[in-house]
Amino acid sequence: MHLRNWQQTFIDEFPSVIKKYRRFIVKAPTGAGKTVLASEIIDRFYKGKKIIVLCHRLVLLEQLHKALSHKHVVRKLEVSDAGPAFEDYDILLSTSLRAKEVLSDAIAKADVIIIDEAHRVSPNGKGYKRILDAFEEQGKTNAPLIGLTASPERRTGDQRDQLNLAFDAIIDCANIEDLIDEGVLVKPIYRPHFVHDLNLASIDISSGDFPIEKLSNAIIRSSMIDYAIWSYKEERSKLSAEPISAWFCADVSVAEATLSAIEQCGVNAAIVTAKTPIKERMKLLTLHEAGEIEAIVSVGVLAEGWDNPNCNIIVHLRPTLSKVLWGQSVGRGLRSAPGKDRCVVIDVSSNWSTFGPVEKLEWSLWSHRKSYMQFMNRFNWIRQQQDGEDSGDIYLLCKNELSNGTRCSHIYKKGAYDDDTCPVCGTYAAVDIYKEQKLDGTLNENGLHRLFFERVPQIYEDMDMSVWSNLGDMAWRTATLEDQMFLTFCKSFVEVSGEPTKSESDYWDVALAAEARIRAYLVENDLQIVKQEDFDLSVIADGFLAGRKIHTLQAHYGVSVCGSTFNANTREQNERKYQKALKISERLAMMGCSSKDNLPYFNASEHLERGY
Repeated sequence: MHLRNWQQTFIDEFPSVIKKYRRFIVKAPTGAGKTVLASEIIDRFYKGKKIIVLCHRLVLLEQLHKALSHKHVVRKLEVSDAGPAFEDYDILLSTSLRAKEVLSDAIAKADVIIIDEAHRVSPNGKGYKRILDAFEEQGKTNAPLIGLTASPERRTGDQRDQLNLAFDAIIDCANIEDLIDEGVLVKPIYRPHFVHDLNLASIDISSGDFPIEKLSNAIIRSSMIDYAIWSYKEERSKLSAEPISAWFCADVSVAEATLSAIEQCGVNAAIVTAKTPIKERMKLLTLHEAGEIEAIVSVGVLAEGWDNPNCNIIVHLRPTLSKVLWGQSVGRGLRSAPGKDRCVVIDVSSNWSTFGPVEKLEWSLWSHRKSYMQFMNRFNWIRQQQDGEDSGDIYLLCKNELSNGTRCSHIYKKGAYDDDTCPVCGTYAAVDIYKEQKLDGTLNENGLHRLFFERVPQIYEDMDMSVWSNLGDMAWRTATLEDQMFLTFCKSFVEVSGEPTKSESDYWDVALAAEARIRAYLVENDLQIVKQEDFDLSVIADGFLAGRKIHTLQAHYGVSVCGSTFNANTREQNERKYQKALKISERLAMMGCSSKDNLPYFNASEHLERGY
C-alpha cells in the first residue's frame, strides 16, 4: 500500500513510540487517512494478533468494518453476543457499550486497542471508564491503547473527565496546511457573514453551549437561512465542478426549514439525522456522493466519520461554543478529489469569526470550568488578530444594503481587495470590526505579554530586595481577590518549568504539577481563592503598572519574585514560563482553590493528612 508522507513517517517511528508511551493519541486532520494508518499498523506490527477497534457510533462501525475487512478477518460485536472473544477472527469491532462481558474478555486478550474519534473518550463516563479501568487492571503490559482524532480536546470543566487522564501523549502527525501543500486536502475558502438579527446574547449558556431549543427558535426567527441560501446560490455557480454540499443545522426544525428553502431553488436535497435508519442514511449518502443528491442537510450525524471527497461546499447554520464541532464539520469538506481544487465554507453562524479558520485551530488536553466563555464574543478570533489599534490584521464588516432590504454583512480582511471593496457585493460600505465592536475594551493577551517583558526587568532593577524578599506571607494574607489573581500569576511564573516540552501531554504534566504546588502552598497556609466568573488580564497588568486595582505591597512583592526568576532564565525559558503561568492562573481563577480540592493531580485532604 502506498502511504502518504505523514503516514510513512509515523509507521517508521511506531516502534520507538510504543516503547515510550503505552496510551497515546495520533492527531491528524479529517481526511488525512487515519483509518488507513490504523490498518497499516495492524498489518505491519500486529498481523495475526488480537485487536480491538472501538468507536462511539454505529455508522462508524459500518465504515470501519468495510475499510478493515479487505485485509483482515473482522467481527462486528452485536449487543446480544456472548462467549469468549476472538474466536475465528482477528479484529473485534465495537462501540464502548456493546456486549460488556465479551468486550471485557477481549480487553484482557488484546495485543492492541485502537479508538476512533478518541476525543469522545470520557475517562469518567459510563462506557469508556469501564474500558479504561479494565485496560489498566487486566490488559497486557505491552499492549498499547491508540486513539485517533483530528481534535484532541474534550469540552468539559469536569477535572475527572479530561482527555489527559485517558492518554499519556499526543503524537501530532500532520497539519492541514501541510496536507494542502501535498494535495491530500484542498484549501478552504471562507465566506463568513454576520447575521445581525440573530440574537444569541439572551440565551443561557451555563450548560457550555447554546441550548438547542432556544438556539433553533432564534435561528428560525432570524434571516440566517436566507443568508445561507443567497450565499449558496452565488458560490455554487462559481464552481468548476458540480456542486455537492453538506449543511450543518442545529435541530430538525431548522433542517426542515433549510431543506424547504433549498428545494425552492430547484436543488435536489435530503435530510439525515440521528433518527434516520442506518440503511436509509447510507443510501442517501451514497446518492449524495454520486451527485444525484446535491445537498445533504444534517442534524448531528455528519460531523464525524462521514467521508464524501466530492463535497465542495460546507454550509454552517449552527452557532456553537465548541471548536471541536466547528473543526470536525468543516474538515468534512477538505478531502481532495478529481477536479476539486477548493472547498467553499459558507458560515452564517459566526463560528469563523469566533474560532478562526480550521487550519489555525489550537487544541488543549485540559479545560477548566467556563473555558467556553471566551467564545461568547462572536468576534473572538478577530479580536485576537490585533495587537492594538494600528497593528495586526484588520477585518471589515460590510454594511451595504441589498435590494431585499438586508445588509451584505460579509466579513473580509482589510487590504485583501482593491480599494477594500467587499468581494461579495462589490461596494465599499464597511466598518472596522475591531473598533465597531469595541473589541479593545479589555487588555488582550498580546498587550499583557509586551507589558510583562518590558516592565518586570525595568522595575526589578531599581528594587531593594532586602525589603521585599521577606514579605510574601504578609502579601498573601492581606490580599484582596484581585491581589490574589496577580500574586497567583507571579507565583505560577516562578513555580512552573521553563524547559521545552515535547508534546501536549508533557506540557500539561508540567503545568499541572506547578498548579498542584501552588494549591499545596495555599491550603498549607489556610488561604482560599473563590471561584470567579471571569479571568481579567487587566488585573494582572495593573500590578505591573502600579495602577489602581492591585495594592502596593502585592504589586511590589509580585514583581520582586518575577524579576528574580526572570533574570535567572533565558528569554526562551521566560517565554515558556510566561505562557504556562497564564494557563495556571486562569485555571485557579475559574476553579478556585480550597482545602476541599479533590482533583486528579491534587487532593487537599490527603496532602494535609501527610503533614506536608
